[in-house]
Amino acid sequence: MQPSDLAQWEQSQSSHDLSSVSSQALAKDFSNMALGLIATQSFPAIIGTADMMLKSAGVNLVGYEKIGSGYCTAVIRGRLADVRIAVESGAETAQQFGQFVSKVVIPRPLPNLDAVLPIGSRLAKLSENRGYSRLSNQAVGLIETRGFPAMVGAADAMLKSADVHLASYEMVGAGLCTAIIRGNVADVTMAIDVGMREAERIGELHSVMVIPRPLEDLEETLPIADCWLEQPQPVALPLDLQGKQPARTALPELSELKMPVTGERVMNEAVPIELEPEDSGSDEQSLQANNDELF
Repeated sequence: MQPSDLAQWEQSQSSHDLSSVSSQALAKDFSNMALGLIATQSFPAIIGTADMMLKSAGVNLVGYEKIGSGYCTAVIRGRLADVRIAVESGAETAQQFGQFVSKVVIPRPLPNLDAVLPIGSRLAKLSENRGYSRLSNQAVGLIETRGFPAMVGAADAMLKSADVHLASYEMVGAGLCTAIIRGNVADVTMAIDVGMREAERIGELHSVMVIPRPLEDLEETLPIADCWLEQPQPVALPLDLQGKQPARTALPELSELKMPVTGERVMNEAVPIELEPEDSGSDEQSLQANNDELF
């Protein structure tokens, strides 16, 4: 092993990129599940192989293991029958790409294997959950070149030829670099075609891949740049509730209302009252008539 390859292998063992782990793997225990692995010598090829395995059987994509020199391994877990079907389908796909290296199915891996090797829960625990990507639910296009300049030139040509976004890039050793773009299927297909010609003009084109509809497990394991991630923000609640209450409306002070008394002078002055004299004789006659009626 060359010193450069050794350094890259040590870096891959210590860092384990966040994009290589599915968020579903963070919450699942794979200790009692079968193990399936497929290795290719190309990053786009391993992505296409993983996509085929997920769509052929009910398996879980744990992540990828990159050991340098372009060798990439997809790790899946699930029931034994599903794992066998998925591995066979993935191996056929990798052979069609011309990048197949090896495959293996282990029905019941021992706990010691899970505890040491990055094939299950340990691979998931090496990474933290990432935020939501603004490029989710879009087609995926990958171009792999040998040499960094060819990848940069291809990425520039793809961005200028169609409405696509450069999601991230990946390096797997042996000079292999992969540009990953996202967009609708038509734009991604057009951009990949332009990028292939530009990569061949600048350097060496190694591999290409277009995935129209990636599944959720594959979506969560794809590399994504930090600029496309949206971390959930906590809702800020006021701690000082008294300070947030609306201020009371100030009412004007009440003053004594003074009303003018117009009858004061009239009440204090004595006013003579004149009475008309009454006829006493008529009153006596009326009283006598009333008495006669009673008796």
